[in-house]
Amino acid sequence: MRIAIDAMGGDHAPKEIVLGAVEAVSKIDNLHITLYGDEAKITPHLSTSQSIDIVHTTEAITGEDEPVRAVRRKKNASLVLMAEAVKEGQADACISAGNTGALMSAGLFVVGRIPGIERPALSPTLPTLDGNGFLLLDVGANVDAKPSHLLQYAIMGSVYAQKVRGIEQPRVGLLNVGTEDGKGNDLTKRAFSLMKEAPINFVGNVEARDLLTCVADVVVTDGFSGNVALKTIEGTAESMFSMLKQVFMGSLKTKLAAGVMKKDLKVLKNQLDYSEYGGAGLFGLGAPVIKAHGSSNSRAIYNAIKQARHMAEFNVTETIKETIEAMGMEQEDKS
Repeated sequence: MRIAIDAMGGDHAPKEIVLGAVEAVSKIDNLHITLYGDEAKITPHLSTSQSIDIVHTTEAITGEDEPVRAVRRKKNASLVLMAEAVKEGQADACISAGNTGALMSAGLFVVGRIPGIERPALSPTLPTLDGNGFLLLDVGANVDAKPSHLLQYAIMGSVYAQKVRGIEQPRVGLLNVGTEDGKGNDLTKRAFSLMKEAPINFVGNVEARDLLTCVADVVVTDGFSGNVALKTIEGTAESMFSMLKQVFMGSLKTKLAAGVMKKDLKVLKNQLDYSEYGGAGLFGLGAPVIKAHGSSNSRAIYNAIKQARHMAEFNVTETIKETIEAMGMEQEDKS
């Protein structure tokens, strides 16, 4: 398994990227990683060169760069070279914690889409109360969407949940303002009708307040609503832990209570930790492309590598392609 990684993308690059790669090759058999970036900055953090190569470049895409322009003009940027490696068959999958827009642009213009997929979807796995998590797509790759796009998201998410997460019959829900049939705007109503007839385990509409209660394994929405939902979940989790910390540090009595509950609080924090789920997959592209969180630590990178490996090993891209092809004409007629 060959995975290409943008070593210069992310808030803690290249240190945490490199440490995550080192952990991965030490724990995962038959894995080869190529790091793209400044060799002088990467090498100090590289404790082993076994199964890890470096492709040197000093050019990088930053968070301030305009995504499309940067991908087209910075041909030697670490992120672009990483995507080129996938396109040329030198790598089976790629990962970056850098500029999200640039990664999406590189995915579209360099890696390319699966035939029949109109738009890719950015899809993270988020925590649930039972610890299993759920896949949310799209969370920002496309702010606007058509019913046919949401149907494709549902199919891609179902394939991923089945192949990578091992869920035999993934429950697919449509994010809406109510659970009753016929709820929502024109987009959700039309998407609902398409999903009811699709080869997926569609469980109907789901509400945002139920997302963390295991109501579905895959939740589909447009990129605007998905991004709002994602940021709300992240912000709420951070605020809750901040408030808990203030309460427990408020007096000697609560500090003692915090000491007693320290292990349990750590379990709770880990249950809500994005790093345990890897990154957000860019579904709909011709090869596995993973967007790791911008603030990823080495653990998050390690899990993103596992995620990319699973996507490649279980032929997620090919299965999505075959499923879309099998229902392509019917989908076009109904959207």
